[in-house]
Formats: sequence, structure tokens, C-alpha cells
Amino acid sequence: MNPLHLNDRPGEFPPSWYAATAKPLPQRTALEGEVTADVCIVGAGYTGLTAALTLAEKGLKVIVLEAHRIGWGASGRNGGQVGSAYNKGQRWIEKRVGFARAKAMWDLAEESKALVADLSARHAPEARLLPGIAHGEYTARELSGVTAEAEHLSVRYDYDKITVLGPQDFAGLVCSPLYHGGMIDRGAGHIHPLRYVIGLGKAALAAGAEVFEGSEVLKIEHGDPAILTTAKGRVRAGHVILAGNGYLPHLAKEVARKVMPINSFIGATPPLGDLARKVLSEDIAACDSSHLVNYFRTTEDGRLLFGGRANYSLKFPDDIGTALNRRMQEMFPQLRGVGFDHVWGGTLGVTMTRLPAVLRIAPNIVSASGYSGHGVALAGIAGKVMAEAVAGQASRFETLAALPSRPFPFGAHLQEPTMTLAMVWYRLRDRLGH
Repeated sequence: MNPLHLNDRPGEFPPSWYAATAKPLPQRTALEGEVTADVCIVGAGYTGLTAALTLAEKGLKVIVLEAHRIGWGASGRNGGQVGSAYNKGQRWIEKRVGFARAKAMWDLAEESKALVADLSARHAPEARLLPGIAHGEYTARELSGVTAEAEHLSVRYDYDKITVLGPQDFAGLVCSPLYHGGMIDRGAGHIHPLRYVIGLGKAALAAGAEVFEGSEVLKIEHGDPAILTTAKGRVRAGHVILAGNGYLPHLAKEVARKVMPINSFIGATPPLGDLARKVLSEDIAACDSSHLVNYFRTTEDGRLLFGGRANYSLKFPDDIGTALNRRMQEMFPQLRGVGFDHVWGGTLGVTMTRLPAVLRIAPNIVSASGYSGHGVALAGIAGKVMAEAVAGQASRFETLAALPSRPFPFGAHLQEPTMTLAMVWYRLRDRLGH
């Protein structure tokens, strides 16, 4: 099943609060006929548009092929959290690649947040990048692990923006009775993701990149040049960047073996008024240690956006909101009786290690995907280093390519049943207190 066509109307944004509060770019035409480019990029999200902007500013001829609309995929639907580091702790990474390489990986992750700050300030100030992400822990053991990681980052990486909080102090920040404590990372942040990606699209177009919407890539022929075929056209390109993340499951077997598409869902409440600060006492984002992941933040008009991963299939359930609302009210009893004005879903890419899969598929074809929930920041830096590699400077690309990864068991064809079993197991662990 291809998530590009499974759950949404072609070329239409989902019924999200983001789509209701953003102004999409005028629709671009589809590719027709044969064109040539220095670089062809597949996907007009954070990865593809950051790469397009970087390369167009260098004077290269860049064509972006997007199956639907700029920002249509995960880049325009996600929780908006601009997180620090990766979806694995630095101690875990160090044990596998050594401190020197882990430090280089950390530095790129730090740069990824700075890149979002810079690009949003220049091209999408309306996206409202704000500081602060809290992380809730359900057990004393989890809180101990967070404390150890924060101390390690402070000592070994000179990162002093994390404060660990005990149960009472954390409950004063994230007002839920379920957490045993947690931490607040003042070096992380949150943003309106669709406004941000639309800003990137404007910037890439202004720099000279060409973007064709409604132009799904059906086939890539390797060679020099590579040839990308759509329903009505072809691109002959010296280099190719694959930037479709969870919406790109069939174009490259090397990616499909390591990146699995899964769904996540978000609901937006009506404006809560004074009640909003009785959920989050500051204008921060938050997430937690549940294996299915709960993430939430308030909006500029006082709504709560509450999200999580819920279903076991690439097909969205018929009723997204009921289970998501139940989870929200279990976490925040003060919201009992509060419903959702907007409910939507989207597809992201995850890997076995929960670290991005950055791959050189052919001498002139590179790919980055599988950000596993950290894509708002990491997708941008991945796009930038792929652009650098295309332009002849591959050292930072090779640093990200060295992130530990391994293929899913049983190959790409059995990914969905494998993930189903894993999610059932994780949900059972959550209910039994890990």
C-alpha cells in the first residue's frame, strides 16, 4: 500500500488546524514533457526544500517533484516540535560509534535547530518558533535515566539547557497526575510546521528552484544522467535527492529496507481560555516516554494540540478522534468533556534504531529519511548536507550516514505486520507500567 494515495484526497491538505491557519502557495503546474536539471529532488517537505534552497543559492538548476502540494506530507502535519539531538541518547550512540563521531553527530543536531531558527526568521516569521520542550516520565527508573543523560550532556557536550524536575515541580509545568517527573529542554522549541514549510517553499522558488506539484515519481533509472519518470514527463538529472520520508516507500529498495511508514494523529481542541494554562503552565511543547508517544502543545489562540501514534495499519481508522480524545482526557482530567474541532493524521518514517537513514544509493543518488519523530529539525540539516554532498563536499553527509542503522527483519514486504506486533507489545508494556 502506498501512503501517498491511501488516506487523503489528491492535492488537498488534511483538515488540520494548521491548514486552517496557513496560506498555501498558489498551486504549481504538473511536470509535462522532458526537462533537464543539475539536481532533481523528490519531495517538497523540509528535506527537499532545504536542499533545493541550498543548491539554488549556489546557482545550480534544481527541479523539485512533489506528488501533491508543497508541505502536503509530514512536514505540514506534524506536532511542530523542534527537538534536540536524536531519538536515541548520546550515551547509546557513543557506545556504537565512539565519542569523536558521536560529538560530530551531536554538533549537526545542534546545527539543525539553529538552521530552523535562521530559516524561519528569514522566510517564515509567522511560523512563531518558540522555546521549550518538556519530556514526561512515568517511572522513577525513567526519570533516573533522563537525569543521567542530562548530566552526561552537560559534562561531555557542554549542553546546559536541560533542567530535570521531580514529580511536584514537573506537575506544575505539565499539569497531569500521570507523570513521575521529567525535564524541560530550553534549547529545543516548537513551531507552526505548515507555515514553516510554506516559507521554505517561497524561499526555494525565489532562489530559482522549479517545483512541479501533482508530479509523483513513478520510476527512477540509474545512470548519468539519472532519469525520473512521472505520469506526464521525465527529468534527466545529474544528481537525485530522495526526500519523501514515510511517503516514499517504493522508489528505492535500499530505503524501503530501512525505513517504515507509520501513522500519527493529532486533535485540536476549541480555544480553552484560562484552562489552557491549567494543562501547560508555559507556552512550551511536551511529549512523554510512552512507547506510542503522546505529544502536545498549546496554540496561539489557546487550543491544545494533542497527538500520538494509535493504529496498526497504514490505513487511517474510520474514527481518529475518539481514542485520541480518550487518551487526552486520561492524561488531563481537567479537560473532561472537551472535544476536538480538528482531527487529522499523517505518515512519518521510522527506522529500527530510531535514527535517520542517510544513504548513498548510487554515485549520484542520495537519500535521507526515517527521522522517527525528530524530523522538524533533522530533516532540514539532512537536506543541507545532501546538498553539500551533491556540490562536492560530502564529509558532513558521511557523518550522518554513519548513524547506526539496520534493516527491518523479513524485508520491506513484511514491515507492516512486524510493526503491528511491535505496537501491540509496546502498548501492553505501557499499560503494565513498562
